[in-house]
Amino acid sequence: MRIAIGLETDGPLERTLERARDLRGRGFTSMWSSQIFGPDTLTVLAIVGRELADVDLGTAVVPIQPRHPAILAAQARTVQEAIGGHLSLGVGLSHQILVEGVWGLSFDRPATYMSEYIGALAPMLRGEKVSSQGERVSVNSAGVVGPKEVRSPSLLIAALGPKMLEIAGSMTDGTVLWMTGPKTISSHIAPTLRAAAAAAGRPEPRVVCSLPICVTGDVDGARARINETLSVYPTLPSYAAMMAREGAIEAADVALLGSHDQVLEQLHELSFAGATEFSAAPAGTADEREATLAVLLEYASTT
Repeated sequence: MRIAIGLETDGPLERTLERARDLRGRGFTSMWSSQIFGPDTLTVLAIVGRELADVDLGTAVVPIQPRHPAILAAQARTVQEAIGGHLSLGVGLSHQILVEGVWGLSFDRPATYMSEYIGALAPMLRGEKVSSQGERVSVNSAGVVGPKEVRSPSLLIAALGPKMLEIAGSMTDGTVLWMTGPKTISSHIAPTLRAAAAAAGRPEPRVVCSLPICVTGDVDGARARINETLSVYPTLPSYAAMMAREGAIEAADVALLGSHDQVLEQLHELSFAGATEFSAAPAGTADEREATLAVLLEYASTT
């Protein structure tokens, strides 16, 4: 299992660059950034990747509803060229409360929307012309969108339910997970994804797992902080369903917490469950974060 780390993009761009330089200097070679309400993540990653040319960068994830697939394909191919071919484009449906309540867009038939969207996006990322008329998504590209001479970014989707995992396995390179623990990866995510990929004749899929992590001697304190900071996630239906499969109620129930040895063992458990890459979301005090980064790099050096 490859070790990656979340790159926070909120705040001034120079601060993001400082974070990225520091993480790369420590030894991290893969970083993932979310797209919620802050800066445009793909734009930020283009700048980061121009400065740190040997780092793999990914979006976890870009919501698809506000972006027509031709626009996203052009942007992603442009970023891919800017950073030397190190982009993984993670996309997702976001959540009904955001799509309808904030953007004023329809969340109707989300699986159909995703299937049609990926059906148009994937070939355009490869530089192909697309003409498709779907129930939710229609595309008529005149030719290659974005730079003409660039290889396709790796494409993943935030897939949790069976239908979404089938789309991910059959049409993309894998899935990007959040709030999804090892039992659920082993019993649900990995087998469903792999079966869909095999049926479609695609390579072994990527399973990028992101969870809170904290090496600490004060587990109760760490749990309280994580539950307070991430209190919204158990209220969102897609994450709540994965937490229920795991037997989890609060966000900290799926976090990697404990001593150096305990967290190291939890990382091995994730790998055994089927995660191919772990994107760490460190939590805790400054000292706890330092200890957490050290364990992540230790694990990376032995695998």
